[in-house]
Amino acid sequence: MVKLGLIAGGGALPVEIATHCERAGRPFFVVRLKGSAGPELARFAGAEVGIAELGKCFKALKRAGCKAVCFAGQVMRPDFRSLAPDLRGLVALPGVLAAARKGDDALLRALLAEFEKEGFAIEGAHEVMGDLTLPAGPLGRVKPGPEHEADIARALEVARAIGRLDIGQGAVVCEGLVLAVEAQEGTDAMLRRVVELPAAIRGAPEAPRGVLAKAPKPIQETRVDLPTIGLGTIQRAARAGLAGVAGEAHGLIVLDREAVIALADELGLFIVGVEAP
Repeated sequence: MVKLGLIAGGGALPVEIATHCERAGRPFFVVRLKGSAGPELARFAGAEVGIAELGKCFKALKRAGCKAVCFAGQVMRPDFRSLAPDLRGLVALPGVLAAARKGDDALLRALLAEFEKEGFAIEGAHEVMGDLTLPAGPLGRVKPGPEHEADIARALEVARAIGRLDIGQGAVVCEGLVLAVEAQEGTDAMLRRVVELPAAIRGAPEAPRGVLAKAPKPIQETRVDLPTIGLGTIQRAARAGLAGVAGEAHGLIVLDREAVIALADELGLFIVGVEAP
């Protein structure tokens, strides 16, 4: 079985992948990115590496016998002026900087290319854990009704449109009106903005209306940075008065799936996967 190097940022996804590998008996090694990876990853065999220390990262992975790598977790776009690259990082920096000016997806592609140059295969989180992504159709007991169909379609359309421009992956629509789109602030901050909008144009927990939709960017490198929802997403969607969450089938990662389904059912929110056009 190929040993996996888990390049870990923040959030629940890296922990879920590491735990999955542990249970499945797959050998793995965690590279914890300084300033991003959570302390809960310290219990797994690994090393802590700065975001620009490519040489240190590659040496640690090779010394551990890793043949494949998986990128998972949240990493804030760095202030490139404050980076402290090692020698291998300096070699890669001009290309990475040039890619960063073109957007997040180009930046990720440039980083993946550096790992591939070193001989590592790239595995997506959804490939490491085959049951991570949203299937087609409703997930849980609550199902969207005919009154939600137009909002689902519109929100997915908007999410794909901003994705083509490499802006974000999510949008909120209520009765045809676009309430918010996601950019660098992320989904949670976008949903908090919705709560602050006038009550007349959005739903409320006692009278839910509208939909959050997330979709991969059409230009996206699907081995990294697939859109994700988790317990926090469902809680904030309910607080924002939304009726449900939609995503592209097989293009949206659902963290803590059973707990997410249970919470959505309890709060009366639907979660639905829609086949990509």
